[in-house]
Amino acid sequence: MDFPGNIGIMGGGSWATALAKILLNNCETVFWYMRRDDRIEEFTRLGHNPTYLSDVQFDVNRIYFSSDINYVCNQCDTLLMAMPSPYFKDHMAKINADLANKCFVSAIKGIVPGENLSVTDYMKATYHIPCENLLVISGPCHAEEVALSRPSYLTVGCSDTARAEAFAACLRGQNTHTIISNDVDGIEYAAVLKNIYAIAAGIIHGLKMGDNFLAMLVSNAVREMARFLNVIAPDDNRHICDSVYLGDLLVTSYSRFSRNHNFGSLIGRGYSISAAKMEMEQVAEGYYGTLCIHDINNDLGVDMPILEGVYDIIYRKLNPAVVMRRLGEQFC
Repeated sequence: MDFPGNIGIMGGGSWATALAKILLNNCETVFWYMRRDDRIEEFTRLGHNPTYLSDVQFDVNRIYFSSDINYVCNQCDTLLMAMPSPYFKDHMAKINADLANKCFVSAIKGIVPGENLSVTDYMKATYHIPCENLLVISGPCHAEEVALSRPSYLTVGCSDTARAEAFAACLRGQNTHTIISNDVDGIEYAAVLKNIYAIAAGIIHGLKMGDNFLAMLVSNAVREMARFLNVIAPDDNRHICDSVYLGDLLVTSYSRFSRNHNFGSLIGRGYSISAAKMEMEQVAEGYYGTLCIHDINNDLGVDMPILEGVYDIIYRKLNPAVVMRRLGEQFC
């Protein structure tokens, strides 16, 4: 096939919607899997996603919607996975279509729960998808800023850089800039870690500990990220200050659009973990990522005090103010 061929978008949330908007600037049509028929019917009637990024208008005549994941898989050559990580494995379990020659693009910023594997590692181990057929997308990019047509930056990673460039061409536009990388593992794990650190940043905001403390958190977080990546996915060509690592960490830690920051802020303001989860309209990936990375690091033994601090707060239910003061004494 001529890569990427027919593209299928898997997921109906804000990130899937933003990526659909970008793709339709360059592709004649897309297929789009959404789990609920009522959402599809309303989307078709209104011309926009009824639940997420509802200001973004679509030409629905260029979209083939379906609630049948196998229909989309059979019709498409490339599948863009954009559902929250906690639901990824359940959606994949519904597929009985032949995936042998499909390409997968992961826009999922989380670890596969219960497996403690990145999405691409899970696809290799479970479905035997070769590395060259696995791509990843990361930021720095908020779905809400795509909807507002603000300048947005996407990093596309693949072991086959020609394939990464071909998919990046489908995303590139007046307000969308792309960067190519072959650091697939580093991009995936950095996307998980920045959500964890954004929860910590939000807790600091909720506790009103100030910008000085937040700056120390973020500067220590990027070094912690580098230590972890250098152990789990060594790469002599990786520069931690590149936008896909430091840039995505910064925007996720500071932005009002960051659901992980907002989740942490609720905790810092005194919400219980369960109440903060209920208050959120969307999944805070960092909640799940904290547990997964904590478990992974039990075997690796990387020095990760910020990860441990967030884990102490949201899983051991320790006092956020006490934990953050303890962290502050370790910052350098």
